[in-house]
Amino acid sequence: MTDPISGLSRSQVQLNPGADKAKNSKAGEAAEAAAPKSTAPVNDELILSDAAEAAMANAEFDAEKVAKIKAAIEAGNYPLDAKRIAESFASLESMIGGK
Repeated sequence: MTDPISGLSRSQVQLNPGADKAKNSKAGEAAEAAAPKSTAPVNDELILSDAAEAAMANAEFDAEKVAKIKAAIEAGNYPLDAKRIAESFASLESMIGGK
């Protein structure tokens, strides 16, 4: 089986399963060695904009609508527009640097 994105077969991908670990470990060690040592604790804080906070506070979830769509999919009655799906994939690929 070939991965449609990378074009690699499963065996090509699994030839060296530890390669990423070794590469990431070396990069991490180099970054640690280059970074100045600090004894002060690091406090990360995420600050959301007012618009983001309002959107999260007012997020709506229509469980009934989701249940209806799920039932229609399971029954094979959910309409899919193949052209629209393909156009969405094409625009997504162009955004991520595809041809």
